[in-house]
Amino acid sequence: MQLYNTLSAEERAALIDEAGKQRLTLSFYAYARIEDPKKFRDDLFMAWEPLEVLGRIYVAHEGINAQLSLPADHFYEFRDTLETYDFMQGIRLNVAVEQNDHSFLKLTIKVRDKIVADGLNDDTFDVTNKGIHLGAADFNAMLDDPNTIVVDMRNHYESEIGHFVGSIKPDVDTFRESLPIIETQLSEFKEGKNLLMYCTGGIRCEKASAYFKHKGFNNVYQLEGGIIEYTRQVKAEGLQSKFIGKNFVFDHRLGERITDDIVSNCHQCGKPCDTHTNCANEACHLLFIQCEECAETFEGCCSTACNEIIHLPEDEQKALRRGIKNGNMIFKKGKSDVLTFRNSSPGVVGTAVAEPKRRFETTAKIKKAYVGKGIHFFPKASIGQFLVEEGELYVSNEILISGPTTGEQKLIIEEMFVNDQPATTARKGDLVSFKLDYRIRLSDKLYKIL
Repeated sequence: MQLYNTLSAEERAALIDEAGKQRLTLSFYAYARIEDPKKFRDDLFMAWEPLEVLGRIYVAHEGINAQLSLPADHFYEFRDTLETYDFMQGIRLNVAVEQNDHSFLKLTIKVRDKIVADGLNDDTFDVTNKGIHLGAADFNAMLDDPNTIVVDMRNHYESEIGHFVGSIKPDVDTFRESLPIIETQLSEFKEGKNLLMYCTGGIRCEKASAYFKHKGFNNVYQLEGGIIEYTRQVKAEGLQSKFIGKNFVFDHRLGERITDDIVSNCHQCGKPCDTHTNCANEACHLLFIQCEECAETFEGCCSTACNEIIHLPEDEQKALRRGIKNGNMIFKKGKSDVLTFRNSSPGVVGTAVAEPKRRFETTAKIKKAYVGKGIHFFPKASIGQFLVEEGELYVSNEILISGPTTGEQKLIIEEMFVNDQPATTARKGDLVSFKLDYRIRLSDKLYKIL
């Protein structure tokens, strides 16, 4: 049995849609002593691949950190695979606030030196000597205590779109950067203040709380289960959410809404906005915040330069990408000089309320068949072009165009062009085009509604 993926993301997405099963997105972590991480990794892959588990998982001598999705009807079988390990018996699984069947499209399990990179080289540091865990109600109560300092242990691009009111939000790109910065800033409060920390799912706080205890802080607390579990408890217990905005997540969704508050701005024009996207130029792929108007103007790109590149023939784009090492640029996550508003107005925060219904948010299940993928959009003519990869398409068919930014858009084909000629039928291998009142992207998929 192979211990790696053999399908592309596009092929996996098509299989997910064809299966028609509801999938659950969840995360969990555990600090433990794993003697052979490579064997542990291979055992997990063999147990999870038959259950159609997809996700991004890191394992190391210090434990496991997992974000994944799986068919809902395999949930209990999946949980049984965890229970075979003593250190994961009864483990809390953080179920995502918002579900998306395409949150992950590959199963990737990697062996790392650490499950959370901390930059520490201290044999006396005990990661299991953690701080006190607080549930949502106790966390809210401690937030109201004037003797409390609350710290966001996430990176700048995460806290920018959502955070707890009054929290300290270090302007850092990585977790390892935040530890010495926070220790220096709060050194005079080691004894007299409550140090309260939070992160997405709890894993960074778990290590951070142990680190600050190791450094002499007396009253160290952390939010149990992070923002994900906090939101679940707030809803279940009818509590006030003191977290405002969106919770950034590390999958195709890039965020799940917690409250209607919009606390960040479009990085290009400054309009209140909290929608992350990746630059449509594959040679750039910068993660940044972009409103719908700028997405239309720049066609999903971070700059006019990238916008010009995406209109080049694909072979020229590939030639430009060849040999480029832009990982660090991507890693800066929204700090690029090309982002006009973000670069010229650091620290400015917009205030707005999210619309109750957004065009790209939908939960309705639609029975559909995969047809093809987006190839190009011609903005002046407002025409979207797709490559037909499966089945046939006819005038009068009802179709669905779906993508991370486009959302789910339905329409009935009244006329279409096939290989640039008017036609009533499109078959596998054809290029089919229709008039649209919105831009499509290369990540968009075309389905026929059954």
